[in-house]
Amino acid sequence: MPRFKPLLPTVTLALVLGTLPWVGHAAENGLEQQLVGARQEGSIWTAFALNRHLNPFKLDIEVDDGRVTLSGRVESEVQKELAEQVAMSVEGIKSVDNRIEVDPQVAEDNPPGMVQRLEDATLAATVKSKLLWNSNTRGLDIQVRSENGAITLSGQAHTAVAKELAGELAANTDGVREVFNHLSISTADSTSSEVQTAVQEAREDISDAWITSKVKASFLYSRNLDGLNIEVGTQDGLVTLRGKVLSNAEKRMAMDIARNIRGVRGVDADALLVSG
Repeated sequence: MPRFKPLLPTVTLALVLGTLPWVGHAAENGLEQQLVGARQEGSIWTAFALNRHLNPFKLDIEVDDGRVTLSGRVESEVQKELAEQVAMSVEGIKSVDNRIEVDPQVAEDNPPGMVQRLEDATLAATVKSKLLWNSNTRGLDIQVRSENGAITLSGQAHTAVAKELAGELAANTDGVREVFNHLSISTADSTSSEVQTAVQEAREDISDAWITSKVKASFLYSRNLDGLNIEVGTQDGLVTLRGKVLSNAEKRMAMDIARNIRGVRGVDADALLVSG
């Protein structure tokens, strides 16, 4: 029997463990490994909760020394493969044993009202995450609210271009029906804010694995891009894209998404082919 876990405590665990300075402070290797496993498991749960294709299903996750075992039931092979790719995108995960069963008749246990509330909460979190990952919108003071798939952006942007970009990032998120962009434009402290953001980014140690995971996640969250057919690799901040897309427009979109993720120095898409 799968072990069903409550969503909110697990997400909270992921956020807390993500902020703890545990590296190098564990008293024993065994404890350190448990902390790493707990953080990885929490990260996978959070990613599942943020994905509208996976959050209706009760899936079980076990992590042991970087090896993940997934079990439970979903409605299609696509959802099963998506769960595996999401798990593999978490930093430090070495392999995934995907034991998820495909059952077209599986029933979603949550009533529609609860499912909608969960989707709205996770959709708002997804849009907020995309804004934080993007190098051009991460420093903006933006509040995100979702109601039945309609996203409302409020707060301040420094320029009209930044406001438009925030709206585009929200609109291109899978599950978003429409966007109400109520951001006001305030140029008073734009220069100092941009300098401060640049200094903060220079101090950050953004790993290649972090970049790869955020590029993959952004592809999967995109409304107009089939991220399952794109492989992502990163070395010294240079992102390499491989696989197939349906059109040149999709290829340009994939390159733009990757290029704007924080820490990315360049994108090589020569191996990303346009099928047909």
